[in-house]
Amino acid sequence: MASAERGSTLAMVASIIVAMLLTIMPLPDAAAAFRPDWIALVLIYWSMMLPRNYSVGIAWGIGLLLDVAHGTLLGQHALALVAVVYLTSRFHLLMRVFPMSQLTLTVLVLLTVYQFLLFWINGVAGVDVSAASYWGPVVSGTLLWPVVAIVLSGAARPRTRRA
Repeated sequence: MASAERGSTLAMVASIIVAMLLTIMPLPDAAAAFRPDWIALVLIYWSMMLPRNYSVGIAWGIGLLLDVAHGTLLGQHALALVAVVYLTSRFHLLMRVFPMSQLTLTVLVLLTVYQFLLFWINGVAGVDVSAASYWGPVVSGTLLWPVVAIVLSGAARPRTRRA
């Protein structure tokens, strides 16, 4: 039991680190507008599968790290991630039984909420950002969701030793 819990914690930490690295990795200007929201995708997965262990508090801390990494308004990504993780945690029992097509549409809605909150906060703060940098990640993240879910479900599964 403790081994399985340790394995899921290790998988969660490793996936967050990889997502953060993919988020801050430089891309060409043409591709940067379509960079998926890796952190949001990973947090959606973990808050759906283990909502009691990985929820709003972790989303807030990771969001603050993301704000510092991007150099944006402090709390912007944190607030958006908390909203998405709260919605995911609230409806995790429904989402876990959805088929992949319906779950992908649900992730589309969650990523749209995430980007809308960032859009709204930037609008209030007077930051001008192109529309492609808001909605490109929604499209690319939705298309990559099945791959992310399959990879993370394989990483979270506890390994058993055979004698």
